[in-house]
Amino acid sequence: MKHPVPPNAGWFYVFGSATLLAFVIQVVTGIALAMAYVPSSGQAYDSLKFISSEAPFGHVLRGIHFFGASAMVVLIGLHTIRVYLMAAYKYPRELNWLTGAVLLGLTLLMGFTGQLLRWDQNAVWSVIVGAEQASRVPGLGPMLARFVLAGDSVGGATLSRFFAVHVFFIPAVMFAFIGAHVYLVFRHGISEPPVTGRPVDPRTYRAWYHEMLEREGLPFWPDAAWRDVTFGFGVVCVIVALAELVGAPALGKPPDPTILVAYPRPDWYLLWYFAVLALIPPALESWVIVLAPLVFGVLLLLVPFISNRGERSPRRRPWAVGISLAAVTIIGTLWAAGARAAWSPDFTAPQLPASLVTPSTGTTLGVSPAIVRTGAELFHSRGCQACHSIGGYGGHRGPDLTTVGDRLTWDQMVTRIMNGGTNMPPFAATLKPDELNALVTFLQTRRRY
Repeated sequence: MKHPVPPNAGWFYVFGSATLLAFVIQVVTGIALAMAYVPSSGQAYDSLKFISSEAPFGHVLRGIHFFGASAMVVLIGLHTIRVYLMAAYKYPRELNWLTGAVLLGLTLLMGFTGQLLRWDQNAVWSVIVGAEQASRVPGLGPMLARFVLAGDSVGGATLSRFFAVHVFFIPAVMFAFIGAHVYLVFRHGISEPPVTGRPVDPRTYRAWYHEMLEREGLPFWPDAAWRDVTFGFGVVCVIVALAELVGAPALGKPPDPTILVAYPRPDWYLLWYFAVLALIPPALESWVIVLAPLVFGVLLLLVPFISNRGERSPRRRPWAVGISLAAVTIIGTLWAAGARAAWSPDFTAPQLPASLVTPSTGTTLGVSPAIVRTGAELFHSRGCQACHSIGGYGGHRGPDLTTVGDRLTWDQMVTRIMNGGTNMPPFAATLKPDELNALVTFLQTRRRY
């Protein structure tokens, strides 16, 4: 409590302690949830439903755990940006940065492994996608994919492995690195706010820093800690409020390997990476999947070795400000694209309203309104509407079919539906002749006039 800290250590310094508080919240709520959660492929889904709907305060605990994870990602991101902009990684705090970079990676890994524990259709397919990405690593790919899945396919062993990694292994490693990180903060002291024209010189910095603390230093409590306490209390209030008002993500359908219709999406803090993988050309997928995380991790670890002396003020380091703004802008733009995910089928699209199903065109073409309605129902039930939109209803992965009757003839439609096309499966083996007739009849009525 009496540890001296530099003067003028303002509100920008609260993100580190708030991240630690969010981690403590995750540990406490995780232990509480583990009391009722059953890490078995046959009982995990039902136990989570019990926690969400029947256990006392279960839905609130799940919400706190979910939004606590989100808060931890946001806070450690802000803490990393603050440290980078203020160049607090320079001498003698290089190891502070390295341990913090490892904690950043472990935080994201915690989020990914926790998603599978929901054990619904989306979670299972997300892990399958992750294993497929791991298989792209040259040489080690098949072995890594088997390690992720704990076998050749998703099953009870996969869930047990992810549960052990999420609940035991990663938190244990994080406790070790948090201990090292906090120890290094005590050893080297909290970095002082950067001042333009005061560069870091390893030969004289330590002596100058200790002299400054003796002359101007303030005790951590209460002169500096009150900001940490105030901000931390606000973080807790926001997490609890969101847990109560919004709640944890709703569970999807139980996992069923025979159902290939899935929409695997990561939680929001990984949506930007989801967008990267979806938008890059297929020929570059393997390169990006393997090299992008590797290059990012190496650059993050090299930061204190590339520049551990010199100016710390952002005014004298405009490139640092530019890199930070570019990173935030790129990730934000990709996150927005991932949230829309126009390239993915929309399996939640509602059926077409009656006003779009039987327009006046149906009577002028001399077709039965009943056949048109049957075709519209098939358009939804067969999954066509998940990729194609009509009048604004449906997905956007495939072409808009609002006026497809003006573009394609009857024979062209039959050929495309039966044989399929780019990213479109063939329906020759699944559609009966009368169903094909109704579906094409409905599409033929989709005209401009």
